[in-house]
Amino acid sequence: MKSVALFDLDGTLVDADHLHYEAWREMVAPHGIELSLDTYVSEIMGQPNSLLARNFLKDLDEDVALKLVDEKEAMFRSLFVGLKPAKGLTDFLDWLEKNGVPVGVVTNAPRDNAEHQLVNLGLVERFPTVVIGAEVANPKPHPDPYLVGLERLQGRAASSLAFEDSRSGITAGRAAGLAVIGLATSMSEEALLAAGVELAIADYEDPRLRPFAAARLGIA
Repeated sequence: MKSVALFDLDGTLVDADHLHYEAWREMVAPHGIELSLDTYVSEIMGQPNSLLARNFLKDLDEDVALKLVDEKEAMFRSLFVGLKPAKGLTDFLDWLEKNGVPVGVVTNAPRDNAEHQLVNLGLVERFPTVVIGAEVANPKPHPDPYLVGLERLQGRAASSLAFEDSRSGITAGRAAGLAVIGLATSMSEEALLAAGVELAIADYEDPRLRPFAAARLGIA
């Protein structure tokens, strides 16, 4: 069993949550829903679309809700232009590779979105292992996506890391036995710590990151 690093996608590999918020706000407005940023963070961010259709869009007919979710994702992909990987990410991935740490993506994003983002960010070859929440037994906040990621990489949870930016993802990572590092892209560092992360950082250039990761991953 190995020490591995598993990364959420939206808000973790790239700061694209503002595009999700913009797409959601535009798609629900014609249905009389005014979506605030606070509501987006607390009720939508990190949640699988299947739950959003049933819960957040519960006042709409099921067919309408499912169609709206699909249209929202298409709008997000159209907005995802010219974005770059999170600050310091590429160097951090180089450091993990140099030290023999396998990496993977674990996301609740639909596969079309995940592939679109990884291609446009130039990260496809970095992450041959991509776990999609909708393609396992239960998406985040259940631990299943992270457990599948660990299995595929032959990882040992007790010496591995998860990188997250949402309450849903933090809950999933912790339930899988991983130490979770939080990226303060949509939540504050204080809110991330309250949600259960062991380290909250603004980006991958934080000077605390590599010492913490080295200790957890067993890097000398």
